[in-house]
Amino acid sequence: MSSIDTIFAFDFGVKRIGVAMGNTMLRQAEPLKVINAVDNATRFADIQKLLDEWKPTRLVVGLPMHPDGNEHEMTARARRFANQLNGRFNLPVELVDERYSSAVISAKRGEVIDDRAAAIILQQYFDSL
Repeated sequence: MSSIDTIFAFDFGVKRIGVAMGNTMLRQAEPLKVINAVDNATRFADIQKLLDEWKPTRLVVGLPMHPDGNEHEMTARARRFANQLNGRFNLPVELVDERYSSAVISAKRGEVIDDRAAAIILQQYFDSL
């Protein structure tokens, strides 16, 4: 990484994908956007637009796990999404355990929090550096 790199994080979901951004200088994650995952083509076109605008050098994807650390169906889907990001955009992708990322967010019932969950995932990544 150079002295200041932009990093994106994704909170992957079947219906929505939360996106957050931050940089290696400040190491503070900020919610950026929620992408409605209509289909793969639209999903990746929206991601491409964000990548073109912000030019991140690294991507982070939240890896959902059961509280005991065991994997489940969404774990495999998040891994697949991370592999697709790497393959399509040729950027390094890191996985971060996202257990409880949504649980720490205060939200009203039905409120979309995916971008804030992505920010928590990215902050966990920064805190681990």
